[in-house]
Amino acid sequence: MLTTEVLAERFRVSVARLARRLRQQSLGGLTPSQSSVLATLDRHGPMSMSRLAEHEAIAKPSATGIVGRLIERGLVDRKPDPADGRSSIVAITPEGIEAIEERRRERTAYLAGHFDALDTEDREVLERAVVLLEDMLQDG
Repeated sequence: MLTTEVLAERFRVSVARLARRLRQQSLGGLTPSQSSVLATLDRHGPMSMSRLAEHEAIAKPSATGIVGRLIERGLVDRKPDPADGRSSIVAITPEGIEAIEERRRERTAYLAGHFDALDTEDREVLERAVVLLEDMLQDG
């Protein structure tokens, strides 16, 4: 049996690799930064450029550039902030929501293809692991 530290290290590396693989599976012509901004707007709703930059942990000029490219693609909309005329509020468009949903479907299909290749016993182990992961995440 692995020590807790070795198990934790292997688990961390595997989760990071899986996350990277899933990001690579379906960018749909978007950069990872653009996909991240879309996901943030989808998850948290419309927000100021400053707040978006904070969420993304990037400089405001970087967020402005990313948003500009997403606006060109029709995935994000920018409107003046009614509370502060010098600022703007950015929001995901219906096309942006569809782009996010398509990426999620592609990632799910990628995983499902791998899961389909598992035998019954391995699939049951994976199902139990998912429950354990969900429990771990609920505890923070």
